[in-house]
Amino acid sequence: MYKENLQQSADFWKEQAQEIDWFTFPPTILSKDEEGLYRWYKGGKMNISYLALDYQVANGRGDQLALIYDSPVTDTKSKYTYSELLAEVATFAGALKGLGIEKGNRVVIYMPMIPEAAVAMLACARLGAVHSVVFGGFAAHELAIRIDDAQPNAILTASGGKEINRIIPYMPIVNAAIEEAQHKVDTCVVFQREIVQAELMAGRDRDWVSLVQSASPASYVEVDANDPLYILYTSGTTG
Repeated sequence: MYKENLQQSADFWKEQAQEIDWFTFPPTILSKDEEGLYRWYKGGKMNISYLALDYQVANGRGDQLALIYDSPVTDTKSKYTYSELLAEVATFAGALKGLGIEKGNRVVIYMPMIPEAAVAMLACARLGAVHSVVFGGFAAHELAIRIDDAQPNAILTASGGKEINRIIPYMPIVNAAIEEAQHKVDTCVVFQREIVQAELMAGRDRDWVSLVQSASPASYVEVDANDPLYILYTSGTTG
């Protein structure tokens, strides 16, 4: 397989692509764009959230476990089947859609390692929005740099995170980052955790749970195979 991949790349990866449930199978497997950069699967239409969830449920795996959350720091465990996770993701995508988030928009996810972070990523992908995960607890200046570069339409965050022996409130960091950034974010969705409650700013901040309770599930959006899924910044080694 390795040799075939090197010697007959386009044919090899066309065969692999046939394992994916495309909305539109790519008419072009390998090509170059106007800048001379190689592109795979030009013209193919797909959605990662659909492939991760809807497709699995439709093929009989709805009752199988899709996500296991096990936090030794908070001593919390929870499990989600594909059907349960699909319901969570579709509803949160509907909440984001209600806030005006749509295909091509950017969304910064500044959250701890909780199930809602995975829900947020899949919900953005469902709408064709480009998510950018910033490590929860990162300093305000570092978050501000990423806000200015990604220019998000919204920030998804939590009231705080817990490390081994301390709790880190997130909203003071988020507020300072938004204040420092040149690009101003009009919307923050905040997931309140039991370990720490955040004070929400009127007009800008929205409570995650309340928003979800009033939302209707959103369907998936067809995107091009070469549309960006996420923006991922390094820790600074490349500048």
